[in-house]
Amino acid sequence: MKRTTSIRPELREWILTTTRAGHSPEEVLRLMKETGYDPRESRSIVASVLELPLAALTGHAPPAGVRPRHPAAPFADAAGRRVRVSASVDVPVVRVMDALLDSDECDQLIEQARPRLARAMTVDTEGRKQVDDRRTSAGMFFRLGESPLIERIEARLAALLGVPASHGEGLQVLHYGPGQEYEPHYDWFDPAQPGFEAVTAHGGQRMASVVMYLNTPEAGGGTGFPHVGLTVTALKGSAVYFAYDTGDTTSLHAGLPVQRGEKWIATKWLRERPFLR
Repeated sequence: MKRTTSIRPELREWILTTTRAGHSPEEVLRLMKETGYDPRESRSIVASVLELPLAALTGHAPPAGVRPRHPAAPFADAAGRRVRVSASVDVPVVRVMDALLDSDECDQLIEQARPRLARAMTVDTEGRKQVDDRRTSAGMFFRLGESPLIERIEARLAALLGVPASHGEGLQVLHYGPGQEYEPHYDWFDPAQPGFEAVTAHGGQRMASVVMYLNTPEAGGGTGFPHVGLTVTALKGSAVYFAYDTGDTTSLHAGLPVQRGEKWIATKWLRERPFLR
């Protein structure tokens, strides 16, 4: 089911009518601000209604190049695999997908990753990796095309999203135990931070994420999107895809605490350009 509750029909019609009358998107944003709308949310709404890249309204437009193709319901093709798109959100762009991975692939990823786990890191304001109390999981990275399994999954994602495998960071596997979580955060890099040039030197800005669930926790462990009140349940083999532009605050999300059992996920981040290390 396609969710559009973030944009009321009357607001959508007003935006379209106003722009057809000759007002620019910037003028529409100014009028919305004057009537009490949050400017950050307004940019996302106007970009969605007018089918514009959000970056065109934030002053951080990415260089021309590949952009991800959002999977469309009810089914999307992923290199011969028929993937069911079970839920969609427009702002932010979110797609919940069933059976992206099969059970054996999930088990193999866990077993290949387990011996290489270490405390998961984040990137600080200088572009350096750091231990962060907001992220309490253990994780590791596979190299691009490291094994036939990794290569197969990367090819599947490339076919599904229309983005070459070379534009993806290495697949990361994370393990969360009871109580562990990743507090609300953004996956895009903030151009205002001193480390922006360092973290975007290889591959440019991030533009989309895919979180694949490798097991089903006994309780908790979903992915939360607080701006739309959405929690994606962690179910083995399923995935959540979400896309964003620089400055998209609606893409705020969290790895919710595991209440019982454990959680294993594999994450793929897509970049504007080939991610060469």
